[in-house]
Amino acid sequence: MKHYNKIFIWITFFILVILFSSVFFFFKQTREARLETLGDHIISNFRAGLAYEMTDLLSLSLALAEDAAIKNALLNDNESQGYEILRNITRRFKKYTHLQSLRIQLLTPDFYIFARSWNEGFEGMPIWWFRDDLQELKHNKQPKVGMEIGRLLTFKATIPVRSGKKLIGYLEAIKLIDEFSVKLRRKGIELFALMDERFLEQAALMRNFPVIHNHILANQNYYQQGKEKLQAIDWNKLEKKTYMLHEGTYYLLEPMHNGKGDKIGVYVLALSQKALKNYENEKQGFSFFTQFSDEDMQNVVASWAHPFGSFRNGYDKELIELLPRLKKEDKQEFESEAKSILGEYNKEELIDIILSNKHNEKKTGVIK
Repeated sequence: MKHYNKIFIWITFFILVILFSSVFFFFKQTREARLETLGDHIISNFRAGLAYEMTDLLSLSLALAEDAAIKNALLNDNESQGYEILRNITRRFKKYTHLQSLRIQLLTPDFYIFARSWNEGFEGMPIWWFRDDLQELKHNKQPKVGMEIGRLLTFKATIPVRSGKKLIGYLEAIKLIDEFSVKLRRKGIELFALMDERFLEQAALMRNFPVIHNHILANQNYYQQGKEKLQAIDWNKLEKKTYMLHEGTYYLLEPMHNGKGDKIGVYVLALSQKALKNYENEKQGFSFFTQFSDEDMQNVVASWAHPFGSFRNGYDKELIELLPRLKKEDKQEFESEAKSILGEYNKEELIDIILSNKHNEKKTGVIK
């Protein structure tokens, strides 16, 4: 009898082991399937958001390429006039729209710099030798847009400028990927735009940027803690599966292509467990990227209603923002004036200014 009891116990034990193993395997497979499905949907939305960014920049560039003043500057070979026009255009866009990192440059038909919105002194410098993407314009002379490698990795929209049928130059609008990463952050997604290290010779201004798994981190508004966590993951596993959960963070990998379609790096999207859960609870058919244009419009309206932010006027705002950029020996006089001006502000106004400045600071420290 004892012999049969032992057999029964062992059989029961093995059945329970098989049962628990099956349950564990089922839940693991279900979890994997859930993560994969969510990842596919998030990546699909990410692609839509990326396409919106490029379409937005292309539309702007097409409109500017028809500007009569820009055409006159090119036709008259007036580089100084070109610089003033571009500088004023970008100032207006930065003041009244969401395009805070916008830069514009004019190129000659042979791809030499004619004028730039952000500085003077580079007129006549060739850029074709480090801009492989410009080669196709020699042949088709058609508008193009994409994530392109120059001195920096940025969104670039390049448009032929014509006087009648004659090609007189090119207008190029440039935007940092940092603005796109801010939009994603509002949705709970941290973006790491990683350029392949082999392009570093072209992208000379990125030589001191962080290196992550043989890639250069292009967007500079990253969180230091997030960067360190990304450096610690099994990169080969992520490349193979394109998604993984590591220490409470869900990572997704998406290839980065230039306008021509060549792979130049990868995008890594990182979501916390909370962000993943919030997204999972949303309706799968809803794309959060469709809100981007609405948010941009809200930001524009806000800038019209409060053009000086928390300051009372433009002079106060410009003076306070100037101080951190001054050398130590130049600061004393301006600091006295700034203290006098801020002394006229009430407590609530000063708090608003402090909070606004804190919100705009670049965050690179570790959150404790």
